[in-house]
Amino acid sequence: MPCRAVPLVASLLLGGLWLHAQGGPPPLSPAVAAARAAQARETAEDHADMQRQLGILSMRPGPSGNPAAPDAANSDEATAMPFTDLPDPLRMQDGTPVATRRAWARRRAELLAVVADEVYGHVPPDVPAVTWHEVRRVSTMVGGREVRAREFVGRVDHRRAPAITVEMSLLVVTPVAATPVPLVIMFRGGGLPGDPPPPLPPGVRLPTPPPGGDPPGTEQLIAAGWGYAFLNPVTVQADNGAGLTRGIIGLTNRGARRRPEQWGALRAWAWGASRALDHLSTDPTIDATRVAIEGVSRYGKAALVTMAVDTRFAYGLIASSGAGGAKLMRRRFGEAIENLTGSGEYHWFAGRYLRYGAATPRRVARTPVDLPMDGHTLLALCAPRRVFLSHGIPEQGDAHWIDQRGAWMAAVAAQPVFRLLGARDLGVTASWRTAPMPPVNTGLLDGALAWRQHDGGHTDQPNWRYFIAWAGRAPDEAAGVRSLECLSLVP
Repeated sequence: MPCRAVPLVASLLLGGLWLHAQGGPPPLSPAVAAARAAQARETAEDHADMQRQLGILSMRPGPSGNPAAPDAANSDEATAMPFTDLPDPLRMQDGTPVATRRAWARRRAELLAVVADEVYGHVPPDVPAVTWHEVRRVSTMVGGREVRAREFVGRVDHRRAPAITVEMSLLVVTPVAATPVPLVIMFRGGGLPGDPPPPLPPGVRLPTPPPGGDPPGTEQLIAAGWGYAFLNPVTVQADNGAGLTRGIIGLTNRGARRRPEQWGALRAWAWGASRALDHLSTDPTIDATRVAIEGVSRYGKAALVTMAVDTRFAYGLIASSGAGGAKLMRRRFGEAIENLTGSGEYHWFAGRYLRYGAATPRRVARTPVDLPMDGHTLLALCAPRRVFLSHGIPEQGDAHWIDQRGAWMAAVAAQPVFRLLGARDLGVTASWRTAPMPPVNTGLLDGALAWRQHDGGHTDQPNWRYFIAWAGRAPDEAAGVRSLECLSLVP
């Protein structure tokens, strides 16, 4: 397999986008089946323990992602809006309007506290230090261009809990250049260019990329003079509830279970990205003032959280982030808050977030309308830095579950903060409640807040060329939306 396919394979493996041979997925070995059963038991026990800590007696069930199921998630716009307003990011908690940049600084601090208190959790103040080690370096080619590829391991000091080891995997690939280059940190696993792809289980095959498509985003970045890095999220924190007593969350708790106010995996992954940026900022070949964060699906959520909390990131490519990311959680459409608080996804969030999926007792239970923030809040916290929201279409696999329109509404609702801070927004003047979405394959790419829904599936691959062009020009450059739609492929 040529080297250009390695990042694609890694992305497909992490995203779970397997194509199984006829007959369904291959059978699990007894050892794998036993390990998964143990993980499921530990997850259920941890989920139940958090309910006990919060005084929750029962949880509301979430809808199904299967459109044919009796309890399928809503995909009817006529019933998607059981609310009339959103928390105003430009109004202090005491009701005072925010009309200046200085006032926004105070409001931003308030919102960061709300985001931590209610949704993503607090990072402990004494997280151990990370020491980065280069373990491999190769000079090779990506897309016919010379690159320097390096593998780093970020080892977290674990003297407080010697049995818990956290070694973050960071792969960095940069073009051979005379000046420091901008770089994108991507939440994904993978290998260095030229590494063999990971072996596939028996009976599993990967899709064949359509002919005539764009080169992988990694090749486009190198061709445009950018570097890229793969930060493997699960080397920071496991993507399951059983892992909460391990990884960076478990290490800070010395192997004990979380308390309700503590961070979940999304915030832990964002912490990992910040530590990667710490390290990259010491590299003279990288322009640390022009580093982007990127992710798709759950890693799109993590990328948006990263961008919101760490102002050193200059750009964000947030793809199909859905519930817990850019979409409005108040909307009754697609994935619901009850899914996020169920045993399959609760580990992404603070323990306290379970209250928003609680059924009883009533004194504990909350609903999405009770949230003091929403997807537009995260986008507002990114202002005036550059945020590109990417989505596909349901017909190609970016399902209604993602709620593209809910993310669009959040973006429109975040515009006033970008304007206050002197950044160009989407240029949409209609209300967030009624503003029509742009047609598919038509981007709004003139401002610091950008949007493009491509005609592909659950991936940002079709938007890489647009992201690179958008990030490479001044945000106030009046190049025009249509001119970007007609750009030739990145040379």
